[in-house]
Amino acid sequence: MSIELQGKTAVVTGAASGIGLATCEALMKAGVTVVMVDRNAAALDKLVASSNGKAIAQVTDLLDAASCAAMIPEVIAKVGRIDILYCNAGTYIGGDLVDTDALTIDRMLNLNVNAVMKNVHAVLPHMIEQGGGDIIVTSSLAGHSAIKHEPVYSASKWAITCFTQTVRRQVNKHGIRVSQVSPGPVISALLSDWEPDRLQAAKDAGALIEPSEVAEAVVYILSRPRNVTIHDMIVLPTNVDA
Repeated sequence: MSIELQGKTAVVTGAASGIGLATCEALMKAGVTVVMVDRNAAALDKLVASSNGKAIAQVTDLLDAASCAAMIPEVIAKVGRIDILYCNAGTYIGGDLVDTDALTIDRMLNLNVNAVMKNVHAVLPHMIEQGGGDIIVTSSLAGHSAIKHEPVYSASKWAITCFTQTVRRQVNKHGIRVSQVSPGPVISALLSDWEPDRLQAAKDAGALIEPSEVAEAVVYILSRPRNVTIHDMIVLPTNVDA
């Protein structure tokens, strides 16, 4: 059994590529109006122009404090109501900790953790006032396992897993469901930091999944009856351990 998503309005961050774009496409196919959030204005304009009126552009730089703070109010001014917030935007650091730098660490933590917390914080009064909504966050398999190749990234996703699971318990009394999707390695720009040998080995082993397969999980989470909350859905390539 599933509920109808037709007529709902969703806000998706990191919407111009990867999981965000695939999820926007899946939601629009289900009849959802999608506010596509990204800092890449040119990409958003092109995507919105080809959406047959189902998408709205929201140019936001989540790493800019003022732009991030303005996102939810600007979206509400455009569409009036937010039924779904999908905090998907993120970045990646892999390799040995000693080989990165403080600015790169700050950037990743600000996008993967701080921006998510601020976006959720901003949308909650709106959803409480309207009597419900759905919030989904992209976590990762790295939010469940201490992966030695990615100590900073794993730490950010452990933080988001904790945040998602605790906020849900605070707001479910308001009819707000808070969930996360935790993909394994996904074929996307985020893997550009992987060591070439590691990336090629994963491709050869069939240990990567497509963004569309994560998008399908997001739609499944959203389409459950309101008396059901999916706390977390871990979506892995079958051969991830190969």
